[in-house]
Amino acid sequence: MSLKKIAEMVGVSPSTVSRVLNNTVPNCASTELKEKIWEAAHALQYVPNTEARNLKMGKWETAKTYKIAVILTRFGFLDKDPFFRELFQSIEEALLERSCILQMVTNAEEVDFSALDEIDGIIILGRCSDAFLTRLKHDTRNIVGVDRNPTDYKMDEIICNGKTAAVKAMEYLLSLGHQKIGYIGDCSFEARYVGYCETLIKQNIPINYHYIQSTDQTYESGYQAMMELRKQDMTAVFCANDITALGAMQALTDSASQKKEKKRAVSVIAIDNIAGAMTSTPLLTTVDIPKEEMGRMAVTVLLDRISHKHSEYLRVEFPCRVIERESCFRL
Repeated sequence: MSLKKIAEMVGVSPSTVSRVLNNTVPNCASTELKEKIWEAAHALQYVPNTEARNLKMGKWETAKTYKIAVILTRFGFLDKDPFFRELFQSIEEALLERSCILQMVTNAEEVDFSALDEIDGIIILGRCSDAFLTRLKHDTRNIVGVDRNPTDYKMDEIICNGKTAAVKAMEYLLSLGHQKIGYIGDCSFEARYVGYCETLIKQNIPINYHYIQSTDQTYESGYQAMMELRKQDMTAVFCANDITALGAMQALTDSASQKKEKKRAVSVIAIDNIAGAMTSTPLLTTVDIPKEEMGRMAVTVLLDRISHKHSEYLRVEFPCRVIERESCFRL
């Protein structure tokens, strides 16, 4: 499928499409326009003409085209979780650059296992059950997982450890003088919750379960959880992800508005550093997860596995760091 067809669908020039898909000029288009171009390329299953490119450059190698599936485990669709959407975009770009076809994007509950016969490799976004992973392995060992939670080397995996990120977030709040710290997020086998609890215990701070709200880590649940936590006397809240934190901060604003009172000062910190964290009011302090690098590494490791260049399961762990913005204050 040609660049011209994508250009017609989006309403831009073929040269703009080429710059975006090949990332030759990073600032050639707005984020919204880039997303539209990538969506059109995905819809058309566009693959670069590698042979023509090689001929132009004086190369004669012909690269094999692999068909890749992406499986979502936490939510049914990408728009529900901005972190995985941004991670997916980096994977999509890397697949295109490597002349791969994104054959399937689905969620764990709707996987058509019979269709996996046509797939060369699988990228799993998020944590999956042992039973689901075992079922996938009946079809292929060409699997790589991308998440914040490591497994016990049950597949190739690209991670940025959620527990480490949680500890960094908590230590940052403690450095600002906070000790009455709440938690909003998943509490079931969740590394970020473990990091929250262990940091308090290490600092000899009792865990106050009235400060904890177990949620499904969405904007809506973050909003409702903060409405409940407003009844407590905590001074700070650690949210398991940015989208939850954005909902929580909106709850703080709405609660003060409804009661016609000054907005109560509560520091909010989260994990992910999604695009929305850079435009919120206030700007969200968060722990950066290097999504673009993780997505590209996932593709590299998967293609390495498909090419039989490694046989043992491996784990690539990326570092994380606190991004200081306006949502946290010193006591």
